[in-house]
Amino acid sequence: MEKELPVRKKIRLEGYDYSQDGYYHITICVENGLEMLGKVDVGDGVLDVPFVKLSEYGIIAEKRITALNEHYEHISIQKYVIMPNHIHILLSVLNNPVRKGKDGTSQNEKSGTSRTPSPTNAVIPSFVSTLKRFIHKDCGFILFQRAYHDRIIRDKTEYYQKCSYIEQNPVKWAEDEYHNLQENLK
Repeated sequence: MEKELPVRKKIRLEGYDYSQDGYYHITICVENGLEMLGKVDVGDGVLDVPFVKLSEYGIIAEKRITALNEHYEHISIQKYVIMPNHIHILLSVLNNPVRKGKDGTSQNEKSGTSRTPSPTNAVIPSFVSTLKRFIHKDCGFILFQRAYHDRIIRDKTEYYQKCSYIEQNPVKWAEDEYHNLQENLK
């Protein structure tokens, strides 16, 4: 008797062109909810605010996030936070950025060659896949689960809500849906 494979639910918005200009909120989770990226800590002072003290794996993740932000010309990381068992990234995709030439005149990026290939319908999945692949290579094992969550930012209000959410995530860690995720899986 053959074992039936589980049916994976589709997590991408069907029919949406992920290569179009816009803003996206991405959440990437550590496999099995393990808190391997760091610990939420509070300093010794009266006004100290909770922050994430990164582990060696969290430091690797931060290094790779920063490197990818510098590598992609049409993707810009607006904000990110590395939590103990997940990462939130708010990024923008700008497919046709205007760049300044050596003579100071504006040049269309698509008129010349660039370090990165032209965007396809897989810009966001490709970005996430590349980020995870580099982090996994540096760590020496698979750290993140296969899937990730994304949210297409629909307007300015939602953009500012996501910015605030990312900034406040360490402060609200005790209330976070990913906090004690490993305990909840038992």
